[in-house]
Amino acid sequence: MLTKFETKSNRVKGLSFHTKRPWILASLHSGVIQLWDYRMGTLIDRFDEHDGPVRGVHFHKSQPLFVSGGDDYKIKVWNYKLHRCLFTLLGHLDYIRTVQFHHEYPWIVSASDDQTIRIWNWQSRTCISVLTGHNHYVMCASFHPKEDLVVSASLDQTVRVWDIGALRKKTVSPADDILRLSQMNTDLFGGVDAVVKYVLEGHDRGVNWAAFHPSLPLIVSGADDRQVKLWRMNDTKAWEVDTLRGHMNNVSCVMFHARQDIIVSNSEDKSIRVWDVTKRTGVQTFRREHDRFWILAAHPEMNLLAAGHDSGMIVFKLERERPAFSVSGDSLYYVKDRFLRFYEFSSQKDNQVIPIRRPGSTSLNQGPRTLSYSATENAVLLCSDVDGGSYELYIIPKDSVGRGDTVQDAKRGVGASAVFVARNRFVVLDKSSNQALVKNLKNEIIKKSNLPIATDAIFYAGTGNLLCRAEDRVVIFDLQQRTILGDLQTPFVKYVVWSNDMETVALLSKHAIIIASKKLEHRCTLHETIRVKSGAWDDNGVFIYTTLNHIKYCLPNGDSGIIRTLDVPIYITKVSGNTIYCLDRDGKNRAITIDATEYIFKLSLLKKRYDHVMSVIRSSQLCGQAMIAYLQQKGFPEVALHFVKDERTRFNLALESGNIQIAVASAKEIDEKDHWYRLGVEALRQGNMEKLSKMLRIAEIKNDVMGQFHNALYLGDIRERVKILENAGHLPLAYVTAAVHGLTEVADRLAGELGDKVPSLPQGKVPSLLMPPSPILCGGDWPLLRVMKGIFEGGLDNIGRGGHEEEEEEAAAADWGEDLDIVDVDGVQNGDAGVVVEDEDVNEGDNEEGGWDLEDLELPPEIDTPKAAVSSRSVFVAPSPGMPVNQIWTQKSSLAGEHAAAGNFDTAMRLLSRQLGIKNFSPLKQMFLDLHTGSHSYLHAFTSTPVIPLAIEKGWSESASPNVRGPPALVYKFSQLDDKLRSAYKFTTEGKFGDALRVFLNILHTIPLVVVDSRREVDEVKELVVIAKEYVLGLRIEVKRKEIKDDQVRQQELAAYFTHCNLQKIHLRLVLANAMTICFKGGNYNTAANFARRLLETDPPNETQVKKARQVLQACERNMKDANQLNYDFRNPFVICGATFVPIYRGQKDVSCPYCGSRFVPSIEGQLCAVCDLAVVGADASGLLCSPSQMPAQFRVIQGSCCGCDDRSVYEQRNLEWWRVQRNCCSRL
Repeated sequence: MLTKFETKSNRVKGLSFHTKRPWILASLHSGVIQLWDYRMGTLIDRFDEHDGPVRGVHFHKSQPLFVSGGDDYKIKVWNYKLHRCLFTLLGHLDYIRTVQFHHEYPWIVSASDDQTIRIWNWQSRTCISVLTGHNHYVMCASFHPKEDLVVSASLDQTVRVWDIGALRKKTVSPADDILRLSQMNTDLFGGVDAVVKYVLEGHDRGVNWAAFHPSLPLIVSGADDRQVKLWRMNDTKAWEVDTLRGHMNNVSCVMFHARQDIIVSNSEDKSIRVWDVTKRTGVQTFRREHDRFWILAAHPEMNLLAAGHDSGMIVFKLERERPAFSVSGDSLYYVKDRFLRFYEFSSQKDNQVIPIRRPGSTSLNQGPRTLSYSATENAVLLCSDVDGGSYELYIIPKDSVGRGDTVQDAKRGVGASAVFVARNRFVVLDKSSNQALVKNLKNEIIKKSNLPIATDAIFYAGTGNLLCRAEDRVVIFDLQQRTILGDLQTPFVKYVVWSNDMETVALLSKHAIIIASKKLEHRCTLHETIRVKSGAWDDNGVFIYTTLNHIKYCLPNGDSGIIRTLDVPIYITKVSGNTIYCLDRDGKNRAITIDATEYIFKLSLLKKRYDHVMSVIRSSQLCGQAMIAYLQQKGFPEVALHFVKDERTRFNLALESGNIQIAVASAKEIDEKDHWYRLGVEALRQGNMEKLSKMLRIAEIKNDVMGQFHNALYLGDIRERVKILENAGHLPLAYVTAAVHGLTEVADRLAGELGDKVPSLPQGKVPSLLMPPSPILCGGDWPLLRVMKGIFEGGLDNIGRGGHEEEEEEAAAADWGEDLDIVDVDGVQNGDAGVVVEDEDVNEGDNEEGGWDLEDLELPPEIDTPKAAVSSRSVFVAPSPGMPVNQIWTQKSSLAGEHAAAGNFDTAMRLLSRQLGIKNFSPLKQMFLDLHTGSHSYLHAFTSTPVIPLAIEKGWSESASPNVRGPPALVYKFSQLDDKLRSAYKFTTEGKFGDALRVFLNILHTIPLVVVDSRREVDEVKELVVIAKEYVLGLRIEVKRKEIKDDQVRQQELAAYFTHCNLQKIHLRLVLANAMTICFKGGNYNTAANFARRLLETDPPNETQVKKARQVLQACERNMKDANQLNYDFRNPFVICGATFVPIYRGQKDVSCPYCGSRFVPSIEGQLCAVCDLAVVGADASGLLCSPSQMPAQFRVIQGSCCGCDDRSVYEQRNLEWWRVQRNCCSRL
């Protein structure tokens, strides 16, 4: 079984796959219907209008509808797009077991405990037929996929097949009189439109399920007699074919597989069994420890199954669908239908090579998993899971290609995996001894090498080298030198793809791609929400990979994007130019043509191939918010300018790139005060006095007094300021300004106008201009940032946009890297002075100041005057600020601890609320502050300058790339929790319950903010949550018991409950001894004897404890009675309510805390959990997220397309639904 998705919830009683979308409906015993996306692992919606358990649910084949039936006797039809129930069908008189839409007609069939089957018309919302005949509960009913038949199963030990052909005929051509007669008969006798065709008897107990074969005249049924029966039918009769035995309890559901000749059944014996229809034998069994199975569902088109059990559901496949293949040059070898096949990429010819043997066992998943090919020896290694892991070596005859009829006796051996490492040598992994066995083509061992790590798989890593995989790391091992060439911490790696030059490797895990060098030096990591399926390198060094529904690319720096969407998953074998060669799940070769423009454009920017960038811009239609955002992020706003037509966006990009000319043009088009202000600020930063003067004139024309005054102030134009103040009527201010700045004539004129109201100036003070303070340390002039004009501006200024009066004319083409078309302050390009004179038609004679007296020199012709290099004028361009590290942390992570470390407490709290249902953040306040403070350092530069904060990254080293930001260094580590746990255990042993409770609570409060690396550590963290929860619950019970002095009965109950907490054995002995003593003193001898027996079963090393327990047991056995009636039954399994401290016995309803998992009586739902003091009881939550390896199954920010269109968008999950963040997609969500 290959588990694809799993949920934790109340008991699942009904399941249904959507035909097109990756959705599954689950109806719960609690009355809730959940809609899950099993690819993303997210809950999309929930519907909870039913009162009581919902036992049946089914998607419509083509409409946005689903139907549900529950214990409230109601059938509800829902529209999942409108998120509501459309209508309710009433008529059944007891629980409704199953509901199903007809594949063609507007019908619903329902089975009920009222011993009837009803067929409804959901368009007219009426019952059109009632099928009566069963004399006990009808457990299921379903339509035949093609014929006019219905099969039903009942606890009356029969399976019935009903003919509904008359109902179909009446639906196709209803006559009024027939309709009235039929309606009358329906009311009186239960209907004549459906008649019993066969009654199948053979089960000894009630039948729980029956199902048709999708194409053959077969029926399968499962019953409480623990048997699965196979039936065959023809036009006249039906009979039993065989009985499949093996289940140990009631068979709850059984069905035929849609694509294979197998039957799948599940049972209350906590198992799923797979049976071979032809051999009628069991093939495989899958078990769960604690959960009974209730329901099965099969995807109508894909090889997917789902099963519902006591604590949730699983979506799974029975067999792998990925074909084993190996690429060698222009050829592909792959396995399909028990044959080794050869495919040539250039000619696209596909030939059968040789047959390969079938595995001797009948188990599933025994086909080849990997294929390794040696081109020089024409040999193939096939690895499979047969016999716990084995390999087969085939030598392909040279004349066998195209014939495929030569049957060979392959050389076989046992090994977890095998790969060629040289021309005629291959290596086999022996997991038992952790050795690599080097063998020749005769299958003889040449050499043995001990591997440096506990290896579970090996991959080719160059001649003589192995890439060894462990759970959370990979190493490259040199077999000859027996040395480690590279080591890298990674998530669990599934596939390894080397580039053509063997310089770069892509390590593919379930939800991540790690790009590394040939020595495993880390370059970048890319996380995916949906499973990564395959990948290959293209000729430009870009990694092309596929997920379940996309073809994507990954650049060498880690940037990624979508190339196109997929209808079905594919496995890339080779990328050549704009063609992707791949295999689909049926083993067919396909060639897909892609548009590589986007990633070639980004790669050219990355490698600074600006000629390619220019050609792409001129010849393509790259556009969209995603491309603009990418160019901004990478520091190319001047390039983004040429993709934008919107004036507001152009204005922002122009300011960012320092292009004042375009900003002025856009500001004129927008003509808003805020934009003029921002333009003025930017012009001031650049020191462009000419533009400030223009803005002063513009403000004067627009009668913007404040704008005029600000611009005059920035320009330092005193006369203009006096003039503005005088015109505005502020004569005293105008007088003071003129007098202070020495404008005596203006000041005298204003004094005359003011008369007696002339303001007095301070006496004895010398006016001085406002100057910036001198720096404390001065080492000459402050450096000015001089930036050469952007490489793209000369060639791109006029692409797709007309010129402006103030802008220069289009520059002549120039060779890149040599001459740059730089525009000076006056808008004149440097270059040939003669050209400038001709273009501008300047008449030197008319110039008032005479101009430059330049005369031609008559130089001898033999003197070769070298041409001086044209100096490029530079202009000031304000540097674009980079993205803060804190923002990078929050964008790259969905871990609450890392968001808190970045100082983004709001998103950290939202994450914890969604993941764990946490609402009380008071206990976490100090931890948030500690995380933020601990992940930053602060540098003091000068007294007059602010403190410079520095982000501290986890695992930083001097060799790390400056462009790759690591996660924050966190002050709370998982290793610290181990120390706290030992301390808490010690306090518990010493009886310091208050101290122990405080430490265990601190552990529970710290865990949501802890980040670990591997999946193994994730499991340990979850285990620690359970441990801390059990101890907190138990210690609270004991503290409560000690507070009760008067109520002896309650004291005994609490002491008894404490013994049912999952404690360490040393503490369990102490708790059992304490409960035994309390109950014995209280006269409850039967209960005390039970505690004594349990204490002795723990085999205590303390002889005093053993002696005391035996004495109590002997004394109690003389009088096995309880003096007081306790709310405690040790024979009936129960859990303890964390708030009321009462037992919740098996079968009783309860609610749980989404974080710590504590159980509560239903009345506590919606209140704060009394155990962890963080989460709300019964809240919806996706689960604990504490490692980057978990991210794909949880909340994540996704860069990509929402619906498969070419546009790009950004989405994030909020409140378990998808919400739009940027409005730049095709709106097909």
